Amino acid sequence: MPTHDEQMTGDRQPYQTSDLHIASLTPLISSGQLKAQLPVTDQVGLTVVTARQAIREIITQQDSRLLVIVGPCSIHDVAAAMEYASRLNTLRLRYADRLCIVMRTYFEKPRTTIGWRGLINDPHMDGSFAMEDGLRSARELLLRINSLGLPTAVEMLDPVTPQYFADLVSWGAIGARTAESQTHRALASGLSMPIGFKNGTDGNLQIAVDALLAARSPYSFLGIDPEGRACVVRTTGNPDGMLILRGGASGTNYHATAVLEAQRKLRVAHLPTAVVIDCSHANSRYDPAEQELVWKTTIRDRELTEHAVIGLMVESHLHAGKQPIPADLNQLQYGVSITDACVDWETTARMLAYAFAALA
Repeated sequence: MPTHDEQMTGDRQPYQTSDLHIASLTPLISSGQLKAQLPVTDQVGLTVVTARQAIREIITQQDSRLLVIVGPCSIHDVAAAMEYASRLNTLRLRYADRLCIVMRTYFEKPRTTIGWRGLINDPHMDGSFAMEDGLRSARELLLRINSLGLPTAVEMLDPVTPQYFADLVSWGAIGARTAESQTHRALASGLSMPIGFKNGTDGNLQIAVDALLAARSPYSFLGIDPEGRACVVRTTGNPDGMLILRGGASGTNYHATAVLEAQRKLRVAHLPTAVVIDCSHANSRYDPAEQELVWKTTIRDRELTEHAVIGLMVESHLHAGKQPIPADLNQLQYGVSITDACVDWETTARMLAYAFAALA
């Protein structure tokens, strides 16, 4: 048996100290390569830049329109997403005087335990995790939606994937589970679009207020460049932030009293008093039918809160409810969410019409 010294000087490494739980490593296309293959067109660039500027002006109340982030809980079917986008774009044009409508196009889903993690991670919904296919599908879809003139909104969940599509996004969100994460605050500080931070899952507002403050500051962190090489990313800070009230374990927080408390906390932190109400999640008690109640109540109460509520979020799809992912994917119901339950298109159209009339 070789001695310890003989083991250490031989060609064989006697002690395996890394990759103990790694099954494989699959190289990915770089973000620079994917962008070169699927470039931003002039029409898409105009959509993105115009919408970002409009949202910035809504935050500072230079634009009196209501920001509306509406769309599926998550994207899993590109065909259904494009049908939804086409319908939504018609209403975007109809209501453009009073509503700034942005389509929710979420490609990654945080899971409390386990579950399908979104189009980018598992585009084929079969556990193959063909992420290059997912990244390509996400970018292609964003290009198609923006080419209609309809801006897009995405939750920024993974710190690397935004390199592949953030240039096509007009509004970003940092979720309730990640708002306290330094990694996500640093990511938000370098993103080019306005960002909303959600309150914590327990209903804690201070987490999101602290995140807004942090994201306005410069950061230096480890990232990748367009060629996929590890690099130090240095940011200037992102001043275009807003607080998203989504309710929590402590209850709902969309009523005027909750908005006024959020306003107070933002003022104490010397932040813009820009609040977005999430009509779903804990505010609707996870019952999609209650989203319309939250929507109407918030719009009715805007006068009571000095128009601090600049926007609303809705989880909406072509058809109501949600469905589990079946073993036979041919059994999937078209236009029905596979993550959180959504309101249907008819309800969505009614809600948008209500807002347009109420804001007259």
